[in-house]
Amino acid sequence: MTESEKNISISQEGSGKVGRVIRMGTRKSQLARIQTDSVAFTLKEIYPDVHLEIVAMSTIGDKILDTALSKIGEKSLFTKELENALEKNEVDIVVHSLKDLPTSLPPGFTIGAILQRENPHDAVVLHPKNAGLTLDSLPEKSVIGTSSLRRAAQLKRRFPQLEFENIRGNLNTRLKKLDEKEDYAAIILAAAGLKRMGWESRISQILGPEDCMYAVGQGALAVEVRAQDKDILEMVSVLHHPDTVLRCISERAFLKQLEGGCSVPVAVHTEVKGSMLYLTGAVCSLDGADCLKDTMKISVELDNKVNESAQEFAHVGVTATNVSSNALEAAEKLGVDLANVLLDKGAKDILATARKLNDAR
Repeated sequence: MTESEKNISISQEGSGKVGRVIRMGTRKSQLARIQTDSVAFTLKEIYPDVHLEIVAMSTIGDKILDTALSKIGEKSLFTKELENALEKNEVDIVVHSLKDLPTSLPPGFTIGAILQRENPHDAVVLHPKNAGLTLDSLPEKSVIGTSSLRRAAQLKRRFPQLEFENIRGNLNTRLKKLDEKEDYAAIILAAAGLKRMGWESRISQILGPEDCMYAVGQGALAVEVRAQDKDILEMVSVLHHPDTVLRCISERAFLKQLEGGCSVPVAVHTEVKGSMLYLTGAVCSLDGADCLKDTMKISVELDNKVNESAQEFAHVGVTATNVSSNALEAAEKLGVDLANVLLDKGAKDILATARKLNDAR
């Protein structure tokens, strides 16, 4: 019996048909469960004989709710416990928000699928008393809640008349803090999470790239697997959305080359137009005063050359055996090249200063 066969439970159906049981790891939050359920639903449609069991657990990021994410100093805030379960064969696949996954995964793991991206932009959710206003029209000195250094840095630059303060908690908690107190005039949240929760009606304003570019991988769901489990890797690979894969590989390569993370303000914007992939990247100081930004593009014309070895052809932690390897290589190169352009312009100093200031807070 192969190792991957040991990792998969087998159940006998009443019909006498043998079905596989795949254990799906997820965080316990309502949003995480909704996201995992959506992946399970899609897998069940494609593989009706597969039995899916969802295993929910809490992560460090779920347990520490009174400290800014950038201050906790742990790269795998929302993934470590899930990856431990994957390593111990307690689960077979894990569903993540891609933006939570570090650009370098632990040895033996790979991202086997990146699903079609939801709206990756950030959204403004106003306190009910401010209904009908925008960030531009809110009174001067209004306090905006955000848990992200990236959002705060860009918005301080764009809206210097506003003040920004940290707000932690899951989506439900942050909305409750907004609505039940007078501490915040508005909060900034990912539009994708609000939509998946069915709370689109709370979105007052979508922030375009001229106001606030998004986080690497924002809006996309990722399925992490053990790299040696070739059958599971093949099973989940059908979930890959090629354009999303290429966009997110370029974004992750950009962040990795910059050696960035949640403790520094790094932002991106990507588009696929025809056979061209466009990547805009920015590095900002914590107060938004210094910001380096540039755009590059590369051809990612799809061909029939696909990957044959999961380990050999993983790109910033992503294995996409059914996507053109030339396109994957081009997307990764684009991210690295854009990061190097910004590093040559002084991004390293901005990032170093941002890290020091964040550590000193």
